[in-house]
Amino acid sequence: MSTVRRPDHRSEQHGGHRSARSPHSAGLRHVLTHLITPLLMCIGMGLAYLGAFANPAPHQLPVAVVGSGHSAQLLAQSINDKAGGDLEVRTVGDRSAAVDRLKHQDIFGAYVIPAKGATTGPAKGSAGGAGAERAAGPSKAAPELLVATAGSDTSASVVQKVFTPIAAHQGAPLKVTDVAPTAEDDPTGQGIFFLLVAISIGSYASVAVIGGAGAVLPVRWRAALAIGTSFVVGLIGTAFAGPVFHLVGHGLRGLWAMAWLYSAGILLIGTGLHTFLKRWTTLGVMTLFVMLNFTSSGGIFRPEMQNGFFAALHSFWNGAGFVEGTRSHVYFGNYGLSGHVWTLVWWLVAGLLMVGVAALAEKRRRTAEAEAAANAAAVAAAAVAATVPEPTAKRGSRTVRSARTAGGAGTDAREGAADVNGAAEADAAMDVELEMEEAVGV
Repeated sequence: MSTVRRPDHRSEQHGGHRSARSPHSAGLRHVLTHLITPLLMCIGMGLAYLGAFANPAPHQLPVAVVGSGHSAQLLAQSINDKAGGDLEVRTVGDRSAAVDRLKHQDIFGAYVIPAKGATTGPAKGSAGGAGAERAAGPSKAAPELLVATAGSDTSASVVQKVFTPIAAHQGAPLKVTDVAPTAEDDPTGQGIFFLLVAISIGSYASVAVIGGAGAVLPVRWRAALAIGTSFVVGLIGTAFAGPVFHLVGHGLRGLWAMAWLYSAGILLIGTGLHTFLKRWTTLGVMTLFVMLNFTSSGGIFRPEMQNGFFAALHSFWNGAGFVEGTRSHVYFGNYGLSGHVWTLVWWLVAGLLMVGVAALAEKRRRTAEAEAAANAAAVAAAAVAATVPEPTAKRGSRTVRSARTAGGAGTDAREGAADVNGAAEADAAMDVELEMEEAVGV
């Protein structure tokens, strides 16, 4: 008596569970892979911003004591000894020379010692009520501190904290004179830094669109789109700085030129990098133009208030070129402007070189893919030909039938290849969408 095996429902159920779990496992792996980028952004932003801004302290901040006598030299030496390297105190012969150095940003504060025997008239006080006058006779002349808040409001504040107790020790209140004030609507002078942020985000977010959605375009078209986009981003930034928020009162044409140079450099570098980094481009451009760029720009703290790493970046990074170039153009009579403009130009040249390298790489890639496709087609044709028997007069119908069979097999292969290509294109489209969301969202 033969036994009939019953189907194993448990194996079918397990197989069904495996087939049901596999799509979820693939989706989970896909999500976890893409989560690496924002987590690395979090780590990078924390290291960059906290490393640059968490503990600001002066490092050889240049200041001056105004005076040519022995007392000025003694005071400068005393401050240097007590500062322990935090300040770099020098002496300047007279007040006009100190103002000139401040406007050239050679120093960030100048303490003017009152001349011997100098006095002031009756002082006004508030002991008897607001605006009340007390006739105390002539009083000792007040020392004066010269600062330039347009160069850096934080540096001016640090200098004022240094010299206020010195003036108090000499028994006179400190008079603070700002020889280069900022615009009325930008009292801290940090509006230029936030303008840098807006232009930077508009630039590196556009990289994801041009590099992702425009991947089907030739490199020269993408480069043209990058330059055109930078033109628009520069106009937007100039509108913010001028008629919208009144951060600057003049020099808008020069500001637009620097904004265009800055934005074009970012867009061209990012467009070229996209050829090599693909979906990691967002992390790459954020590292270059946010983490290292904003922190070394000098928009919040000048390099003399930061550690050596960010202070060194300030000397050649593009954000510092834009911030310092704008300050020079708007507040300091274009002094030193050419050096900052050349910094932006060299970054633009680097972007053009990066695009050129990307064009060569893509040309080689297309050539290799064409050769691989031709080889695959030749192999497939040889395989199909090997399965088709030699045509004979007696077996003509069979030959035709075999040819039809081979043709059907070829059609199935082409349909399978089309399915694979369609799936690959869908994955690529999803990666592009995620990249653009990461760039714009952050």
